[in-house]
Amino acid sequence: MKIELLSPKEAQVLPKKHEAKGLFVTATGTDMGKTYVTALLVRALRQAGYSAGYYKAALSGAQSVEQSDAGYVDRIAGIGQEKELLLSYWYKNAVSPHLAARWEENPARLEKILRDYRAVCSRYEYVTVEGSGGIVCPIRWDEEKHLLLEEIVKAMGLGAVVVADAGLGTINAAVLTVEYLRSRRIPVRGVILNRYSGGEMQEDNLRMIEALSGVPVIALVADGDRELNCPGETLKALYE
Repeated sequence: MKIELLSPKEAQVLPKKHEAKGLFVTATGTDMGKTYVTALLVRALRQAGYSAGYYKAALSGAQSVEQSDAGYVDRIAGIGQEKELLLSYWYKNAVSPHLAARWEENPARLEKILRDYRAVCSRYEYVTVEGSGGIVCPIRWDEEKHLLLEEIVKAMGLGAVVVADAGLGTINAAVLTVEYLRSRRIPVRGVILNRYSGGEMQEDNLRMIEALSGVPVIALVADGDRELNCPGETLKALYE
């Protein structure tokens, strides 16, 4: 069965001009620290005086919203957001969202995701949307419909920031992720290197990612950092 594309009706669920400016955060893969970095990003915006909120379409492997990635970002960033506005679908099974949805008989629906995102946009000026795993992530895959994460990002009209590990292998992973996003016509605003400890290899990784992708590395995050070392104005510009 072919991937089901967005119908004109679905594509119109979210108006082009909505209340907030959004940014999508993805990663080069699972366990790259995407949630950790997202929390620092939202926290930095709020500390700079901006009205900043959070949203995630679907997550898996959590027993409750409070114990999930969404709950973590809400606490660390100090948002105090209602839990029903943090995400649309959460699954207990720690597998890809599409498989968890099938097992738990709760398939994701694009209309609900866009409606929930718009509700967050009505509350905050800047909304950070966290992805699930890497960018190639099936959110729903059943006989009725196929829905990929990238389709959600495009329907929201968002640009993206890529979180990548600073260590060995990151050049390939970061550049491939950037190129995939571009091939799907999703603008890439920058790369954030996580677990950065410095040294010649990691400094070279930074230079090569910028040289090969043409995308700036906008922040470096070391283990245990509680703040994102990036000016609020620079972060705000990512949402334009």
